[in-house]
Amino acid sequence: MTRPPEAVPEPVRAARELAARWLLPAAAWDRSEGLPGEVAGDLARAGLLAPDVPAEYGGAGAGQQELGEVCATLGGVCGAVRGLVTVQGMVAAGLRRWGTAGQRRTWLPRLASGELVAAFAATEQDAGSALAHVATTVEEDGDDLVVSGRKRWVTCGQLADLVLVLGRAPGGLAAVLVETGLPGVRREAVTGQLGMRAARIAHLEFDAVRVPRDHLVAPVGLGLSHVAATVLDHGRHTVAWGCVGMAEAALHDAVTHAGTRLQGGTPLSAHQSVRAVLARSAVAATGARELCRRAARARTHEPGRAVHETVLAKYAAADAAAAVTRDAVQILGSAGCAPDSRAGRLFRDAKVMEIIEGAQHVAETHIADRLFRDHGVPAPRPDGATA
Repeated sequence: MTRPPEAVPEPVRAARELAARWLLPAAAWDRSEGLPGEVAGDLARAGLLAPDVPAEYGGAGAGQQELGEVCATLGGVCGAVRGLVTVQGMVAAGLRRWGTAGQRRTWLPRLASGELVAAFAATEQDAGSALAHVATTVEEDGDDLVVSGRKRWVTCGQLADLVLVLGRAPGGLAAVLVETGLPGVRREAVTGQLGMRAARIAHLEFDAVRVPRDHLVAPVGLGLSHVAATVLDHGRHTVAWGCVGMAEAALHDAVTHAGTRLQGGTPLSAHQSVRAVLARSAVAATGARELCRRAARARTHEPGRAVHETVLAKYAAADAAAAVTRDAVQILGSAGCAPDSRAGRLFRDAKVMEIIEGAQHVAETHIADRLFRDHGVPAPRPDGATA
């Protein structure tokens, strides 16, 4: 008896429809270095701008596996679109976990509906992976908070209506919601970067920006350890799945090219060296997908292992995206280097994926530390001592 095909969840079906529509325009968005404004609206109408926001707040209520599949589908077409879904979801995740009931009622429906586009502003000139060293200040002044500082490399910072800002308050690090239309907020568009060129990245400056005290998310002192940790964990999950989509898309393009491109009258696919590269790429992409699935299960059923499994998945998926897109460009040859080559664009984006939401070397440290703990071995410190 033939087994009936499994039903495709609605968020995944909607993502596939949008991905098919955007497959060709994505190259133009990369060249012009900007997603069109209507993309956010299209995602919102499809229930995909913050798909895991619960239905009670107007979201699609997608599970972790569904959220991942959405990001893989969109990531295989345009990393910037996946980036928009990622940052919207990151801010929503921080509010869901650490916001007050009033903050959730106020902001989550506006994020899910696309009324507001959100961004997360943490990185600074001297605070990249080491966010504990942020210099942006958050000061109390009566019923207001006053935010001053400069943030760099804010994904969708040119589009954002609302920014979750990590800053330093007298009692510790704090996470504050800042609306970008307020006096003192200035944006500097970032162009010409290696990858993610359509992601409307910006540097943001906050010059004594006053926001109501109720824009503080969680108590002062929990901005990094709780709010930003939740936000970045959500980001790693969606980036990991986006990398799976990138690897699978690049592999598809390489296989298609190898099967149709003749070299001296012989298809490229007949060469053992080409077949070996494609085989390695398939193993890398498949392994990354399975680790992402394992992370999704842990995030749903084993919260104690969720962070670790997500780090593992993001590390493997970013590595797979970098390797598979590199090899795809090699197989495609001049076609892979053409201005509108998807494989070439994904190759540039993949390098960025190895840096954002936890650089590869930071992930290696986390993974090694967990190994030592799981095996009951004292973890060595950089000075040679043991913890």
